[in-house]
Amino acid sequence: MTPEEVLSRLEAPLSLRKRIAYLTVALAGLTASALIGLLWATEPDLPLRTEVAFAVLVTIGLCWAAFGGWAVTRRTPLFARDRVIAAWLGAGAWLTLTIGASAITILRHEFEPAVAGIVLTLGVLAAVNLRAARRARAALTRRKTELSPSAGER
Repeated sequence: MTPEEVLSRLEAPLSLRKRIAYLTVALAGLTASALIGLLWATEPDLPLRTEVAFAVLVTIGLCWAAFGGWAVTRRTPLFARDRVIAAWLGAGAWLTLTIGASAITILRHEFEPAVAGIVLTLGVLAAVNLRAARRARAALTRRKTELSPSAGER
């Protein structure tokens, strides 16, 4: 394989399979936000903590919908930028869960080992996913730099 062939593969926009996957992500986020928003709008006199939880879930769903829409509309190579953004969204959702779980634990004065285990497990998964995404992006951009025509002239 020549460097030009490798470069052309690196600079290809998202494949049809990835576009369908990101469209599914966008629709799932939008659908979840709409359903939660509908439930929120039709239930009067909800407790404050439920309204906060609904607001957080709607926001997370809208973030995933915006991410899916952004990724689907890209016509240029992303060099794993989509993976890094998705990993940051996952880390943000984990951080929100951690803050919520900590607030509930503090208010109840009761430690729940199962909740702590879930929060820790999800935190480790978010960190591993973010690291893998950043490494993939760094490898692709480094490869592109190595193969670019200007790099050969140095």
